[in-house]
Amino acid sequence: MRTCEEPRPPNGQSPIALAAGQSEYGFAEKVVEGMFIVVNSITIKIHSKAFHASFELWQLQGYSVNPNWQQSDLRLTRITDPQRGEVLTFKELTWQTLRIEADATDNGDQDPVTTPLRLITNQGRIQISLKRRTKDCNVVASKLMFLLDDLLWVLTDSQLKAMMKYAESLSEAMEKSAQQRKSLAPESVQVSELCTQQSWSQPFGVSPNASSIGQYFDKHDMKESSYHLLISRLDLHICDDSHTRESGALKHGMLGGAIQLTFRMMAFDYYPFHRAGDACKHWVRYSEAMETRGQWAKKLVSEFQSKIEKL
Repeated sequence: MRTCEEPRPPNGQSPIALAAGQSEYGFAEKVVEGMFIVVNSITIKIHSKAFHASFELWQLQGYSVNPNWQQSDLRLTRITDPQRGEVLTFKELTWQTLRIEADATDNGDQDPVTTPLRLITNQGRIQISLKRRTKDCNVVASKLMFLLDDLLWVLTDSQLKAMMKYAESLSEAMEKSAQQRKSLAPESVQVSELCTQQSWSQPFGVSPNASSIGQYFDKHDMKESSYHLLISRLDLHICDDSHTRESGALKHGMLGGAIQLTFRMMAFDYYPFHRAGDACKHWVRYSEAMETRGQWAKKLVSEFQSKIEKL
């Protein structure tokens, strides 16, 4: 894989549907979704302007699950609501070992001497939820949960700085891609936002005169796209790599230091398309404390809108 300076054109409709001679969610999509995939090892190499990285996975498995993340009858791994014209599907990926390595490129803006960034994890899994339109198979919303167990990571201060630069380089490409989606499909974005507003305005899990399928769909629906990372335990060791610097520091008796951080049940939740002032009751870790934040955000949005109207 290679990051682009400028985003490529969008892929368009689902290639599975086009190959089957259909334009909507149908039999071909269901057959591909029902496949159980097992890969002994897989290597993914990513090249960027600032760095190059590699992901190595061993004993990778991908399969469909029901909304409770359990393997079951394939007919229970999707929820289709004909009235909405949408379908929910649920997938899970598991692996035995994951190895990540990243290093600066020769033409990047990194320091001439850098230490490659390495991370090795044991068992982990990714839970994927997709909401698509049945008429064209386009993804309306998605939810991705990255779950890791115990994790031990040893970092030097130079590696930590390099990791921040790698993340900055990727964020620039992601921001350009998001701007492209908004510019190429303004109408679809507006329609999606309108549907989201309508779904948020109704009580969650309850809709008037709704069928049993509609209520079941509401229970597991994704109101907006989100990405989540959950680590059961993280032992982070940050060390000073003074041995790679000039030996003058050691002559003066300046030795490197280290710090150890332990995190339990550490979670990151990212909602990239959430707008200020909108409801947060559908968030994964919603609490009553967010009500105060919601009122504060709505007040700021109203003040901003009044200033814009005056201008």
